[in-house]
Amino acid sequence: MHDVRDPEQPGRLLTIERDALIPLLRGRTGEDFARPVAACPGWTVRDVLAHCSSALTRVVEGRFEEGVFSPESNDRDIAERAGWSDAQVVDELERGMGAAGPVIARAEGKLDILAVGEWVHAGDVRETFGEPGAYGGAGLPDALALLARITRERGHVPLHADLDDLDEPLRLGESGGERPPGRFIGDGPTLVRLYAGRPLDGAPAFELAGVEAKELNIFA
Repeated sequence: MHDVRDPEQPGRLLTIERDALIPLLRGRTGEDFARPVAACPGWTVRDVLAHCSSALTRVVEGRFEEGVFSPESNDRDIAERAGWSDAQVVDELERGMGAAGPVIARAEGKLDILAVGEWVHAGDVRETFGEPGAYGGAGLPDALALLARITRERGHVPLHADLDDLDEPLRLGESGGERPPGRFIGDGPTLVRLYAGRPLDGAPAFELAGVEAKELNIFA
């Protein structure tokens, strides 16, 4: 099976999430931005948003120095925005989510995972606020398609997923015949949580066989 990359898909995922997330953020207080994010220990909502906005700005500006996106680099990016207002961080995020798509499209797949990561972080924020749609919503089909292709291209642990959200099973990862695929039965947002290494507290019941949950994490 040969995957055909849709170069517009990462940008589409970002703009779908932008249109949902930014209005949610505009009405929040400083206390909301200071809430700790369980999925990102040590980070607040503001830290997560500053990380996301700075990463997208780097993509748009083509700034990929050595060590970029490492924990140390991420911490520096967040620190550089310490003097900004919450609204300025949201403004940068809004601009980046709209402008990064064409750059990612031209990168021949090298930056596609960044769009997935940004979308997952938006889910982290939704989860922190107790909003519906964390790791789901209108962007879920594109996120799942990207996740499936990226894991296959990377030779990630193989998994066949029977999802409540899709009519057809989703094949993730690639074993080259060396390992039988694991099996997941459940909903799409829970599958995203597993691949993003996010907490499963409160997630609907699911079945996972033939693979350990920790093996699925693509951000580990």
